[in-house]
Amino acid sequence: MGTMWRELFPGKRPLIGVIHLPPLPGAPRSGGEPLEAILERALRDLSALEEGGADAAIVENFGDRPFAKTVDQATVAQMAVVVRELRRAARIPLGVNVLRSDGVAALSVAHAAGAAFIRVNVFSGVALTDQGLIEGCAREVLALRKRLGARVAVLADVHVKHAFHFGDLADAARDAARNGADALIVTGRATGAAPDPADLRVAQEASGLPVLVGSGVTPENVGLYSAADGFIVGTWLKREGRVEGPVDPARVRRLAQALRAAP
Repeated sequence: MGTMWRELFPGKRPLIGVIHLPPLPGAPRSGGEPLEAILERALRDLSALEEGGADAAIVENFGDRPFAKTVDQATVAQMAVVVRELRRAARIPLGVNVLRSDGVAALSVAHAAGAAFIRVNVFSGVALTDQGLIEGCAREVLALRKRLGARVAVLADVHVKHAFHFGDLADAARDAARNGADALIVTGRATGAAPDPADLRVAQEASGLPVLVGSGVTPENVGLYSAADGFIVGTWLKREGRVEGPVDPARVRRLAQALRAAP
């Protein structure tokens, strides 16, 4: 299980940096910044991640708050353009996360743009969120992947942050594996919050899949997650640790070195 993910990063615990896009044109908080300017910012963040030693990057429409359960066609088109240009420039694999949890949109963007993986915040089960009740989309995502013949790995959150969940973590991990995820992600309760290290082990044992830590990792606490199969880090890699700032290559380098030194 998890073969596609392990093929992507054989023998590695990748550090995946996040490229947070500002509000896309048409988003509620858009200030009129054109797509070309957004792309330039994203390219600078990608360059900083590569300079600092990140193993991969994942692109999110983070600025499109408040998020929709499923995004409109304009968002899909704009993200496909941005990710395609990033892919042309990148020396590392790229992923896509379409917030709040539009797995079909993420897979569509990833396939069109040549990205290697997607993150789906509610892949199976049900989550109570500030966007309302979100239901899993495993069937739709995997059916589309099959139709497209897409070699795109699916990373599924279990008990994702900023949400309330039904049932325990082990059941959620088993369900995500049973529904066809390639790897899982555990997080804390909110952006930048570290998960309980025990949650990592529970998810691994219940699912048999690779499990990544998806929030709250720092050079100081990375040793708590020695069993992790990878790390997704956004806020801490930004200048002064501010989520709205640009990626700081020095902070990326510091965390990458800490991960390599950890047992």
